[in-house]
Amino acid sequence: MKILCIGDIAGRVGRDMVFSYLDRNADKYDLIIANGENAAHGRGISKPVYEELKKAGIDGITLGNHTWGCPDIAKLLNYSDDIVRPANFDEGCPGKGSMLLKSKSGIYVGVINLIGRIYMQPAESPFAAVEKEIERLKTKTNIIIVDFHAEATSEKQAMGYFLDGKVTAVFGTHTHVQTADETVLPKGTGYMTDIGMTGPIHSVLGMEKNVIIKKFLDGIPARFEPATGKGRLCGCVIDADEQSGRAVGVERICFE
Repeated sequence: MKILCIGDIAGRVGRDMVFSYLDRNADKYDLIIANGENAAHGRGISKPVYEELKKAGIDGITLGNHTWGCPDIAKLLNYSDDIVRPANFDEGCPGKGSMLLKSKSGIYVGVINLIGRIYMQPAESPFAAVEKEIERLKTKTNIIIVDFHAEATSEKQAMGYFLDGKVTAVFGTHTHVQTADETVLPKGTGYMTDIGMTGPIHSVLGMEKNVIIKKFLDGIPARFEPATGKGRLCGCVIDADEQSGRAVGVERICFE
């Protein structure tokens, strides 16, 4: 089974790249998941943007620290089974931290969303939260993918080894810079520290570069706007064994 994992979709350019890539390649994959926490004008995801990404062919959407960036997200999380927020958010938050998606071949795949705690807003332990979600999903499937939305590479690597042999794959999002460390860990879990950003190439993490450069120069707060221009889609493909639930390969992708 081949599962496409698309890195943080950033604004209009990112959404256009999703359509461009999936229009040519969607048939190659059994399941497609994407991080959409920056999909609506670079911050959050709205219901119209969610519907647009679903139309493009994305089966499931994960979020992160900008989960609450659009006012209609609470209703979307409560009534949709194919979009999740980090499982280690406070209890009582709208939505849930994992989902069960049906692949083209009819096999169910569990997807867990987590958020890191280093250099991020306060959250519960992602290590404790993920174990609870795994226990629940294991009753339905042995193929489980984890999107760990975190800043620190050390925290992401620790999570990878913590979950080695317990899930099919762990990939990181949030930093918007793709890493070149795709691998299968010793006990059979696919891993990649950050699968990168789907958005404008000539930008600073998807935002208009000159505004951010100016802020670094003068320290004055400024409104960031999504960049325009040529785009790039980044992500990875998890090749999963349907019987064992182990990863047999991880392929990094970068499409322009």
